[in-house]
Amino acid sequence: MPELLKVSGLVAGYGEAKVLAGIDVTLGQGQALALLGRNGTGKTTLINTIVGHTRRFAGSITLNGKELTKLRPDQRALAGIGWVPQERNIFKSLTVEENLTAVAVPGPWTVQRIYQMFPRLQERKANLGNQLSGGEQQMLAIGRALMLNPQVLLLDEPLEGLAPIIVQELLAVLQQIIRDEGMSVILVEQNARKALGITHDAIVLERGSVVHAAPAKTLLDDPGLLDGLLGVARH
Repeated sequence: MPELLKVSGLVAGYGEAKVLAGIDVTLGQGQALALLGRNGTGKTTLINTIVGHTRRFAGSITLNGKELTKLRPDQRALAGIGWVPQERNIFKSLTVEENLTAVAVPGPWTVQRIYQMFPRLQERKANLGNQLSGGEQQMLAIGRALMLNPQVLLLDEPLEGLAPIIVQELLAVLQQIIRDEGMSVILVEQNARKALGITHDAIVLERGSVVHAAPAKTLLDDPGLLDGLLGVARH
């Protein structure tokens, strides 16, 4: 499988604090990777470093062989990095449609395709961002990232704080993006089993290092191993 995104020997953090301790991650074309670990293990820092919002001390990040580490966040977005942050960061004073068109890059993902995927956004297309529910805001954040027509989509806890019915709706959409559309994805999600159910591979972080890497199905089929890695009690 062609290598798309490669993170090599990455040391990064905030200010003088180093959070990531020499991380290596490879994402293949059309592959989806679950990024797992307890709170504070470096998952969001890894996503933020790929996007360009942390301090890099060492290592490299390449996309299709192109070095990203010296590019600004906006340049990384244009290079093919789509990002859905925990905070969503939609433009709350713009309408749904303005949010989508403001960042649009020509490609297969269009406003109409986003509306087909999220009919609720079409119903709300004239509403301002601050008039949307939390679930609708998350749909808009995903749709806006897709409007960049990225090569890689980074999702940082997209299901957090949402009602169960919205979680199921978003999981179905993410599965469609991954399985049917062949989008390359890195997914950070606290509910490991939900993430593993729609991804191909998984890595587990602990103290800023990769402590386990395996096919997603391997971890799903071994709940004891998964819970041990994540330090949680069996439910």
